[in-house]
Amino acid sequence: MRSSVMKFLGPSLMAAMALSVAPAGASEENMLGSWARGDGNARVRIAPCGGALCATNTWIRDPSSGEHVGDRLVMKVSGDGSSMSGSAYDPQRKLSYSLQVNVGPQSMQTRGCVLAGIVCKSISWSRVSR
Repeated sequence: MRSSVMKFLGPSLMAAMALSVAPAGASEENMLGSWARGDGNARVRIAPCGGALCATNTWIRDPSSGEHVGDRLVMKVSGDGSSMSGSAYDPQRKLSYSLQVNVGPQSMQTRGCVLAGIVCKSISWSRVSR
């Protein structure tokens, strides 16, 4: 478990999130598209997948960090306007996160927590395309 938490905290974390079992609502639709992580080390594409939203790595600067193109994060979020909360599951690392997302037209802020909210990480994102 410790190594999984360390990967979560590491600089190579792919922390984008996705949505609820219902079809994407207006808030979730704001998340759809391609996003570049604020540190410049990753890009993800957020799209509907199997009743949820999936953030899939499309580019990773350094794959030796443990992140790879094709890794996914499955998100279930709800909320109104630009602020949403919910959960995310990382099938590669078998970790579940509580998730908060604030999304605007060109930027997004995500905060994922593990271990009952004891270990959290926030990440800024910039929109690349819709």
